[in-house]
Amino acid sequence: MPDTGRHDPRLDLLRNWLERGLGWHDFCLAPASADASFRRYFRVTRAAGTCIAMDAPPDKEDVGPYLKVAGMLSEIGVNAPRVLGRNATDGFLLLTDLGSVTYLMELADRARGPQLYGDAIAALVRIQASGGEHARALPPYDEKLLRFEMSLFTDWLLGRHLGLELTAAESRQLAAAFDLLVASALEQPRVFVHRDYHSRNLMVCAAGNPGILDFQDAVHGPLTYDLVSLLRDCYIAWPQEQVLAWALDFRRHAAAAGVATGDDDEQFLRWFDLMGVQRHLKASGIFARLWHRDGKPGYLPDVPRTLGYIEQACARQPDFGPLGELVRNRVLPAMLASLEARTA
Repeated sequence: MPDTGRHDPRLDLLRNWLERGLGWHDFCLAPASADASFRRYFRVTRAAGTCIAMDAPPDKEDVGPYLKVAGMLSEIGVNAPRVLGRNATDGFLLLTDLGSVTYLMELADRARGPQLYGDAIAALVRIQASGGEHARALPPYDEKLLRFEMSLFTDWLLGRHLGLELTAAESRQLAAAFDLLVASALEQPRVFVHRDYHSRNLMVCAAGNPGILDFQDAVHGPLTYDLVSLLRDCYIAWPQEQVLAWALDFRRHAAAAGVATGDDDEQFLRWFDLMGVQRHLKASGIFARLWHRDGKPGYLPDVPRTLGYIEQACARQPDFGPLGELVRNRVLPAMLASLEARTA
């Protein structure tokens, strides 16, 4: 591993475990990825092949949910990393290696979209159709969690990052929109929700595509949440006609597999739109929090795309006109100005 000039005690602990705990001596370590939490990942290369070491500091990250959900996904039969070894004291896991090509990387070639999204939708249908018993054992995606997530938009994006003060009328309109979003989410059929089922967490695999990562926050929640994560991805956008075609493909296949999908396409697509508004309010707040709390500015350029989804969905739902206007007239211009100021 290249010498960065900085001592890394966690890396020393990992090496020590691999060498003394597992008896491995001829191996190489290279960064595999980092995520928005305190976890890091390293690819361990040996003559026998590769695996992934997860570094999850025990004082900051609990790997219990990861282990639980990994076992569930394995039983469901989708392609998620299997746990090969664990050092509970120091906070390391060894996982099977699903490769280094994410959906986001592969989708630079847009022609790959139909095949990759077809595979991802098929895997999602399988999770929802076969994971019912597992889903009921997950934490509930309840009103408290839904409202907390949307508060990230007001607290971190509007308040901390943009310094926007809402008028009394805007505050009332936003509260009314939040109420409708919670009601829509809670009326949907409840399924196994991965919660981050998008192009950075899906790996392109020769067999069993896609490989599924970052599932430790799974919950028992709304039918359309993961579909929105996939099709209205914060990191890559597709034409509306294509998104709707894929969404209805999902509904058709899910219904055929025995998943409850609502009364008709109109109800399903309203759920899909409003779930997207809830998710993108949350995501835009999280991206601001990652900068101001965690010193990670790399997600800020994705905020305009994320806000754009909110504006577009609100335009299709007449009762969400005031929220759409707030985003279009105040939030998005302020966000674009903040990005300009950062690059000036």
